[in-house]
Amino acid sequence: MKKRFLNSAYLLILVFTLLLTGCSSGGGETTASVKEKGNQDVSLDGVPERFTGDDVTKIKVIRKIGGDDHTAQFFAGAKEEGEALGFQVDVFTANGDTAKFHDAIAQGLEEDYDGFIISHGDDAATVAEVQKLVDAGKSVVTFDSNEELAKVEGVTLTSQDDEALATLALDQLIKDTKGEANIVYLWVDGFPPMVRRNAVYQEKLASNPGLKEIERFGVASADTSVQTQNAVAAMLNKHPKGEIDAIFATWDAFAIGAARAIKEAGRDEIKLYGIDVSNADLQEIQDKSSSWKYTAAVDPKLIGAVDMRLLAKKLAGEETPETYNLEASLISQDALAKSSEPINMVNLADSIEGWGQSTAFEEEWIKTLKEYYKK
Repeated sequence: MKKRFLNSAYLLILVFTLLLTGCSSGGGETTASVKEKGNQDVSLDGVPERFTGDDVTKIKVIRKIGGDDHTAQFFAGAKEEGEALGFQVDVFTANGDTAKFHDAIAQGLEEDYDGFIISHGDDAATVAEVQKLVDAGKSVVTFDSNEELAKVEGVTLTSQDDEALATLALDQLIKDTKGEANIVYLWVDGFPPMVRRNAVYQEKLASNPGLKEIERFGVASADTSVQTQNAVAAMLNKHPKGEIDAIFATWDAFAIGAARAIKEAGRDEIKLYGIDVSNADLQEIQDKSSSWKYTAAVDPKLIGAVDMRLLAKKLAGEETPETYNLEASLISQDALAKSSEPINMVNLADSIEGWGQSTAFEEEWIKTLKEYYKK
């Protein structure tokens, strides 16, 4: 009997302890709500008052697309920058599920977040939902989303400089082919970045009559790369050697699928020019047998960081622009080949000058906060 009593008492203590632990963690993605104390030797003079008190600044980053390296890097940039400022940062990806994306925004409105970063909200419903966030006193920064969001008072719409991305890739294609080439165009309509990239493409076709589009297709799905690889493989069977000079892929999910199809078909006479970059992309481009020669990109980790700085400025009550474009870079296979070690997203800056670097919106008080919370 005594042993049974002791066992029961032990179980009660264990359950109670677990309950306490569960309550303190909050479950899910939410982290500790007790504000971390920073380096007391660092003066917070000049830092906005809202960041010097005991209240935790809570941020939610909600992204419609996911499951790719770009999303992971974007989240990492936002989370690292926010936590460097002493913020609590929670992230959510809907992995392309529109309903889940909108549910996350609606749920966020009911929670005690101070600010939001909304990524790839491409429809009118996102505009209405962001307006509700703003009406509730929340600060909002959006990325690669519906252009109408720039008209919502207090919201900043950030983008990769899509016109620059398309121009960098296409100008290199035109240079390499001397403006005479049969092109396959991998593109999908319905997304603001794609619309902007397509506008540049149409302009380049019009001003370079030697460029001939012979095929165009594309689909955005959970397995875009696989579907693209299959579609390009089928397309290559229709066009023997000599009929295709280059492929222009407006998204790296298209490009990596196309690169694999070209390699499998042994069609190395076809050169591939893409947009965006990830670790998987860099691995493919560094393969000497790859047809992927150039890709134009903006560091996704930097995008997340800059968006977080903009959000911090909004929370501080400082002026921010309605729109902001992040500068693009052109990455070449030849530049990566010069490295004595494999290049990934971490050390890409060693090969591409200026990659991942920007002091945009990094105010002095932001630097102070980072020094205060520096580990």
